[in-house]
Amino acid sequence: MNFSTRELVLRDTVISALNSSLSFPEVLKAAREPLLEFAQADAAALCLMRVTPSLAFQWHVPGHRIPLLDAGVYESVSHHDFVRGPIFARPNVVIRDEEMLSREEYDHSPLYQHSRDLGMGLDRVMAILLPIGPDYFGAFALYRTSDCAFTDQCATALSSITAHLMNSVRNCGTYQALTTRTRLLDELYSPPDTGFLIVEPPSRVVQRSRRADSLLEKWFTPSDFDSSGLPEVIRTRLNALVRMDADSRLGNDVWVSLEHDAYRVVRFIEMPAPEGPRQWALVMNELPMSIPLPVEMRRKLTPAEANVARHMLRNQSNEQIADELAVSCHTVKTHVKKIFKKLGVDERADFLYQAAHLNKPV
Repeated sequence: MNFSTRELVLRDTVISALNSSLSFPEVLKAAREPLLEFAQADAAALCLMRVTPSLAFQWHVPGHRIPLLDAGVYESVSHHDFVRGPIFARPNVVIRDEEMLSREEYDHSPLYQHSRDLGMGLDRVMAILLPIGPDYFGAFALYRTSDCAFTDQCATALSSITAHLMNSVRNCGTYQALTTRTRLLDELYSPPDTGFLIVEPPSRVVQRSRRADSLLEKWFTPSDFDSSGLPEVIRTRLNALVRMDADSRLGNDVWVSLEHDAYRVVRFIEMPAPEGPRQWALVMNELPMSIPLPVEMRRKLTPAEANVARHMLRNQSNEQIADELAVSCHTVKTHVKKIFKKLGVDERADFLYQAAHLNKPV
């Protein structure tokens, strides 16, 4: 990334804003101004979509309203949306309007004409599809209200914060229906194979679910715990995350251990705090070693990719998968990369975590 000092400051401000809340509207409101300056845009919008059993969507527009995206208005012209097809064809890739259709086609499109009729012509668009989970997507779009094309640098700017945006949407989606932490602990996390801790770094446990202690006692021996009551390996991972910058945290916020016939998984999520030290939610799951490949994931993969994915869920390395399938290790690595991209996951631990939640939602 070739950014100026000012652009790097803006990028850091955007990333900080994306982690400032677990509410979609609040996150977008906080990130809007620095993001528009960073990517050189006039307006932004996030569309959350579920594609089964039928397409359903909800727009979140921070700041000034975009009349075209008002409830009831967009629905009337949504079948003319020329952005949806290209971004679904290339998830996680920033696509500008000139890559979607010609300028003449753009000017005559019903979507653009309707935006002009409503008094806010969206003359340029740049968008990216965020695969949040199987059948659940976020489409993030930036707009210009004058006919000035988005540059390569604008696309690079948006691309550079995509992983953080996707992580923020995922975390907000997990908690948006929860009104209090007590409800989170007592209602959502009651199954015997799931627990939840709220920790104030470096090691002060401020709340815990009813199942957390039994899982910790099952997973660790007394000698594994430090004086705070946290297992040393968990405390060490948490404090390493606290010291990392936002980019380094991506892919390091899930801890997985394979013991006997089960996976032990801890996902670390930084909680928003208006003042005082930031607290972290530690979500603990115990999962069977042989996790079936969820139908929602399988539908997005080719038969060869699905086969590799099943072996990954058995905790097999790339080399072991290559031997068993009688293919090269390079072929397996290529499949793994495509699997992660199609499913919107960062690494094996995140793939395991998402597969487990689809098989047995918690």
